[in-house]
Amino acid sequence: MKLQRTTLILLLLALGLGGFVYFYEIRGATQRQEAEVREQQIFAFTQEQVQTLNIQTQGQTLNFERENGQWVMTSPQKTPASNASISYLLDLLVQGRSDRTIQVPANQLVDYGLAEPQATVTVTLNNQQTHQLNLGNADFSGNSLYAQADPGNNPSGNVDLLLVSADFQNAVNRDLAEWRIENDTPDADNPTPPTPTPASPSPSP
Repeated sequence: MKLQRTTLILLLLALGLGGFVYFYEIRGATQRQEAEVREQQIFAFTQEQVQTLNIQTQGQTLNFERENGQWVMTSPQKTPASNASISYLLDLLVQGRSDRTIQVPANQLVDYGLAEPQATVTVTLNNQQTHQLNLGNADFSGNSLYAQADPGNNPSGNVDLLLVSADFQNAVNRDLAEWRIENDTPDADNPTPPTPTPASPSPSP
């Protein structure tokens, strides 16, 4: 009788241990992996949710609005917009991932080109939410840009910086003519980005 009770206790312990391993190692690993993906994603909206798009570079300011499913440039000109150029940028915003997040003092943003960003992209969604991405200098590898996603007003303390694809630089630095519809190509789903402009590397954190 005592042996049966001991066996039952051992069986219950084994089942409990097996349940712990399953929930922590298997399900827990899946949840941790999903959390890491969420942390790496820059934004969580879809292209279809974007209603307006504003692009500010050091050379020009552009405004676009979706009208009846088609993109229209509202300023500096009122004209149908290039869906290829806009889709290329929106795809980077929606699908983009950050390789790394770093924290730096707010008074050091100038060292990363973010005190006066080379470009600021602002989108308004169909639920009236707005999101902003500031693009700064390239890192030493030249493959990434320092960036701020939805920066807040934090004049003191640390701020979070992202390292995002240098393709963002190609996506925003276009001539005005490239944003108009007459520059759409038959291969609009795979637009060719403009020749990248070399950027001065910034100090690595």
